[in-house]
Formats: sequence, structure tokens, C-alpha cells
Amino acid sequence: MNEIIKELEALNVGKVKRDEPLANHTTIKIGGPADLFIEPSSVDNLKKVMTVVEKHNLNWRAIGRGSNLLVSDKGIEGVVIKLGQGLDHLEINGTEIIAGGGHSLVTLSTLISRNGLSGLEFASGIPGSVGGAVYMNAGAHGSDISNILTRAHILFNDGSMEWLTNEEMEFSYRTSILQKKRPGIVVEAVFQLTEGERTEIVALMQKNKDYRKVTQPWNFPCAGSIFRNPLPNYAGKLVEIAGLKGYKIGGAEISQMHGNFIVNAGNATAGDVLALIEHVKDTIYSLYQIKMETEVEIIGRR
Repeated sequence: MNEIIKELEALNVGKVKRDEPLANHTTIKIGGPADLFIEPSSVDNLKKVMTVVEKHNLNWRAIGRGSNLLVSDKGIEGVVIKLGQGLDHLEINGTEIIAGGGHSLVTLSTLISRNGLSGLEFASGIPGSVGGAVYMNAGAHGSDISNILTRAHILFNDGSMEWLTNEEMEFSYRTSILQKKRPGIVVEAVFQLTEGERTEIVALMQKNKDYRKVTQPWNFPCAGSIFRNPLPNYAGKLVEIAGLKGYKIGGAEISQMHGNFIVNAGNATAGDVLALIEHVKDTIYSLYQIKMETEVEIIGRR
């Protein structure tokens, strides 16, 4: 690994760290170390990183702002690539916007609202990156990324890059082709928005933010929604009527505010969260014969 680090440093690709705790890079503040942690400083440097990864046949994983992510206490084997500064570019061309995969989704929705552009109001409270949002088809308030994305620029693990259309992304509820069939990194995304009344857009965004503040526990470290909604049922409601709100294992607790959130109430481990997830699954199935599936992505050594 030392030789690989030297190779990357010689290429001046950006930040390169060994055994970086991923608790520093997830919204739930949990996660063991990455063997190698890289934050490329540009799209070109990301390509260089992937060339080295492919050359040495390294396992890799891309992350953004670390929301909707639970990393094992044992960390991640191989390379973790963080899309942040350097991949957070933004270009506005009328009603079309091109955003880097590392751009904050909340910041993006705020910026474009000032331009009187409508379509991203639903994202005003989603604490993730553009790349992560596209990867999992993030959504809220009756809309999601699939409604506005026209194409996405993807870097695949063999170093090739390709533009995928909305149809080719194979979006469905909280998922895309990138999660299973064709693993890749969302380098940038193109969204088609519509012109709207600036004051109405800003007011709707504020309404969405206020709703999140009073219904979701963002004052605690958390990973966002833990379970997919088993429609027509809703995960949070099922957890609530099962009497599980406030249930704790170690430092992990099911939020008192919303049954579909697990918070880090103090020094929680990934093991605590996983045990709590299994308890919820077992309880809900026992009571209602409904199988709960996780929305949060669980990665790392087991």
C-alpha cells in the first residue's frame, strides 16, 4: 500500500490518507478506517486515481457526503474515493444545470431557487451529494431525481467514462443501475428544470425544510431513512405502532421523532445499529408478516 500511496502522491491527485476513520465522513458519525482514502481535486485527477486502482486491481468504493451510509466498525478494505471539493462544479444554462457529483444537494437546491428554477424543491433538506442522490434516486415530498435528470456522466471501474440517459439509469424507488448491474461513480449530472416564480419556489423549499426540522431528528447524527417504505405501508408508521420508538441497543436509538430513523445517541457502533435494524425487522415481521428492507447502504468488512 505504501508504494501505491507514493504513486498517487507523485501524480498529485489530491488528498491521500491511509487508515482514515470513516466516522469522520459519515453523517451518523460511525465507521472504521479505510485502507486508503482519496479525495481527488478534479475530474482529471479522479481519472488518474481510477487508472491506479485498475492497475493494481484494488477494491474501491465512492462516497459523497456520507449520508444514507453505514460503514462497518472494521472499516473498508481497499480504496475509498470521496467526491468533494474539486468535483463540486456547477453550470447553469437557462433551465438546464450541470452539477458535479461532489456538489451538496441542499446547496444546489438553494442556489438554483435564486435563479427562479423549479424542480429541486424536494431536495432542500436532503443532506447528500449530487452523485449520491443520482446513485440512489433520492427523493422526498412526492418527487425524486428521476423526474429531473436527463443524463449522468459515469466513471466506471475500468477507467472508462460514459454518459447514461435517464432511461439507461434504470431508476426505480431509491435505486438505479449503478447499485447492482454497473457499479460506477457519478462524476456529474444534468438536470432539466422549469422556470418558476422565485418567491413561490423559496417558500416551498422553506416549508419542506421546516417540515423536516419538526419531524426528523437532524439534531442527532443519523444516516437518514433506515428502511424502504413497504408500500402501501410506511416504515416509520409501522415502527411507531409496534412501540419501537425510543428502543435502544448500545449507543444506537430509534428516534423518538420518527420511527424510520436510527440516531447515534452517544458512541454508537455499527454493530449497535445493525443489531437494532435486525430487531426492527424481526418485530415487524412477527407482528405484521411484512419484510422490511434497508434503504441505508451497509458497507465494509463484516
